[in-house]
Amino acid sequence: MYKSILVPIDLADTDLAKPAIATAATLSQTWSGSVRLLNVLPMTPVMLAEYVPADFDSQQRETSEEALAIVARESGIEPGRISGVVRQGGIYHEILEEAAAMKADLIVMTSHRPAMRTYFLGSNAGHVVRYAKCSVLVVRH
Repeated sequence: MYKSILVPIDLADTDLAKPAIATAATLSQTWSGSVRLLNVLPMTPVMLAEYVPADFDSQQRETSEEALAIVARESGIEPGRISGVVRQGGIYHEILEEAAAMKADLIVMTSHRPAMRTYFLGSNAGHVVRYAKCSVLVVRH
């Protein structure tokens, strides 16, 4: 049923992602599916561009790819069934784009308990749940 699972993670808080990764690992094993970890890097603001090295974006991407590889190795998912990708842009937009590109059957993501501000402004998880073309499982932390 879930052959292709996308797990967006924030590399700044990998502990938050652990429940989602564990859930995806169980589902991928049950359905003999694959898991793709996704990290979204923010765009470098134009006003900061002159203060950072010319290769800042590529350095950030390389660091994120290395960190994703470590998370993948520690996930317990066999190497042939897990991959990682780094995208750059708006978080929920890039999650939805990656899900469409890989034809994901399921997005598994972790979310904090809702705070008052998220009831009014929405959160990345909320946007993904509303606009994803596939099923979304939000694991509460």
